[in-house]
Amino acid sequence: RMTSHNMTWISYPSKNLAFISPEEIEAFIASQNIISRLMHGYIAFFVPTGLIAGICILIIFIKNYLQYKVIENLDLLLLHFTISNIIMIFLSFTVITRPDYLKATHLACNVLSFFFNFSYLNSQYVLILTLLILLLKRFPPRTTLSTITRRPILCVGFVLTYAFCLSLIEAVLVGTDNYHLETYCQLDPLFAWPEYEIIKFTFGFGIPAFLQILCFTVLFTKEAPAEAPALQQHICTHPAAHIISVTIFICRLFYNVMILFRTTFKLQKSIGTPKNELVMNIAEIVLFCESCASLVFILCFHKPCK
Repeated sequence: RMTSHNMTWISYPSKNLAFISPEEIEAFIASQNIISRLMHGYIAFFVPTGLIAGICILIIFIKNYLQYKVIENLDLLLLHFTISNIIMIFLSFTVITRPDYLKATHLACNVLSFFFNFSYLNSQYVLILTLLILLLKRFPPRTTLSTITRRPILCVGFVLTYAFCLSLIEAVLVGTDNYHLETYCQLDPLFAWPEYEIIKFTFGFGIPAFLQILCFTVLFTKEAPAEAPALQQHICTHPAAHIISVTIFICRLFYNVMILFRTTFKLQKSIGTPKNELVMNIAEIVLFCESCASLVFILCFHKPCK
C-alpha cells in the first residue's frame, strides 16, 4: 500500500537563493540566460513550424477522406499521432515564463499534467502500433494479430483507453494534498511523489523503447518472404514512421534520464543544484522540439502529404 508522501520540503534550486560565493551567483545567472534563450528560440522557431505542419497534415488527411471516403490504416494512426503532438505543443506554452515557472494551484497543475501525460503516452504508443503495422506489411502473419491490426479504430481505441488509465494513475501520484495552494508548475510537477517519475519512465519510455527496439531488430534480422520488397525499399516506402521513431527515442531518452535523476534527488531529500535544474529545463524543451519536428517529418516524408 502506498503511503502519503510529504513533498512540502521540495523547491527549485533557483528559488533557494542561499548562495555562498560570487561564483555560484554567476553560475545561476548564466543558467537563467541559457534557459531564457532556449525558450525564446523554441517559441519563435519550433512552435510556428510545428503548428503549421500539424494544421497542414490535418487538412490533407481530412481532404483525402472527403475525396475517397476511406482512410488508410497508417494514415489514421498518423492522424492520431498528429493530434496528440498538436496538443503537446499547446501545452508547451507553459514554458513561456522561463526562466521563471508558471504559477498555478496544485489542482490546476495536476490537470495540466494529466493532459500532458495523456498526449505524451498517446503519441508514444500509437507510434509503436504504426511500427507494428509496417512490420506486418513486410512479414504477413497468419494469426489473429493480423486481424486486429486491420482494424485500426480498435487499436486507436485501445491506445486511448490505456493512455487515459495511465494518466489517471500519474495524476494520483502527483499527490492528493494541498490542492488549493499555489505552486510553481511544470508539466511534470516537481512536487509529485517519486513513484510518479518511476511509473512515467517505465510505461512512458522503458516499455515503448523496448518494443521499438524489438520492431527494428525483427525488421533488420528476420528474413523476409521472397515476394516482399527489399529492406531498403520497405524503409524508403514508409520513411516518416522510421525517422520519427529514431527522433522520439533520442529526445525522450534524454528527457527520461533527467526525470530519473530528479527522482534520485527526491529520494535523497535533496533539491539539487541550479545546473541540475538547467539540464532538466533543457530536456523539457528538447521534448517539445521533438513534437514539432515529428510533425514536420510527417509533412515532408509521408507520401499522401508530399
